[in-house]
Amino acid sequence: MPGSLVGGRGHLSSSIGVGFGLIHITPDSDIVAVTADLALFAVLFTDGMHVSFPKLRENWKNPARALGLGMPLAFIGMSLITHYLVGLDWTTSFLVGAVLAPTDPVFASAIVGRKEVPPKLRQLLNVESGINDGLALPVVLVLIAAAAGPTSGHAEASFGKIALELGLGLAFGVALPLLVNGLVRFRLLGAEPKLQPLLPLATGITLYAACHLTHANPYLAAFSAGAVLTAVSPEAKTAFEPLGESLAELVKFAALLVFGALLTPQLFADLSWTGYVAVLLAIVLVRPASMLISLVGTRFDRREKLVAAWFGPKGFASVVYGLLVLQAGVPQGEQAYTLIAVCIAFSIIAHSSTDVPIARIFDVEDLTGMPEPASNVQTRESSEDDGRVRRS
Repeated sequence: MPGSLVGGRGHLSSSIGVGFGLIHITPDSDIVAVTADLALFAVLFTDGMHVSFPKLRENWKNPARALGLGMPLAFIGMSLITHYLVGLDWTTSFLVGAVLAPTDPVFASAIVGRKEVPPKLRQLLNVESGINDGLALPVVLVLIAAAAGPTSGHAEASFGKIALELGLGLAFGVALPLLVNGLVRFRLLGAEPKLQPLLPLATGITLYAACHLTHANPYLAAFSAGAVLTAVSPEAKTAFEPLGESLAELVKFAALLVFGALLTPQLFADLSWTGYVAVLLAIVLVRPASMLISLVGTRFDRREKLVAAWFGPKGFASVVYGLLVLQAGVPQGEQAYTLIAVCIAFSIIAHSSTDVPIARIFDVEDLTGMPEPASNVQTRESSEDDGRVRRS
């Protein structure tokens, strides 16, 4: 049966707990929920800081295509494959599609970080991956609640409560950075220059505490706070960036360690052959096709479109969203998580092993168009002169 991806909950828990015998973690371990919560908050906070409203106003058309058309197409395409090929119900299939829709340039850094790659291509991938985590989050949370049903503690209230939590998170994320930025303008409350990096950190900690005390959504709050902080106080963002990136990498490492502990040989063995076909289609068909469709009519050349279409790695946001699904008590949550986890693992391997060779293609093509160095020209002219003297 296509839908029988994994066994019962006890089977998955025991196989995860044993693993390779190095780390013992079960899906209901507190470390899974706490690590995922902190990591996603920190990553979305720093991702929000990468959103530059002036740059978006200048170059918004290509990222808007990728986010407004390419991302929904990938979401729908993955949902259809999950339902018809794997056999999950419609709600859980849409949940899988939402979890796997965001992309992450961390696993394709050779493309995003190489200067020989065309700037418009790097900007497209950067903006897309920086914003789509936050865009996918409300959809993931609503679908988790819908899939979990009224009997689950994760969905203990109506969609009205979810909307209220998302609204409060957005309000806190906008209001708190504005309040802090206004307060530090007073002479007595201003920070010493060497303590400037701690101001966004304190803002983030206060925001996290406020969200948990009021049950506001901390993830939407984190992303919006990072964006607002960058807009109203660029100097604070610049001062915090080295510390913030280091902290984000630390929590990413912790969450990926937890995720890796859940990737046991038994988990891969439990995925059916139709599940592996779905994973393959997700990587080589769904993302490339959706991005190519969204870039029709743009000024990207054929090579740039193909590179943008290929580099849609399933990254850190999908890891954490997958852990949220596993923790949520969704009836088909284990099957969904198995498919998500294998897809992320395969995507990391595929995209991290091809980013450097493809970046070098741009480098080689740029080099072939460069003028020949003056020293080489002089050497060649000297050789030609010597040859003429010998012939005379």
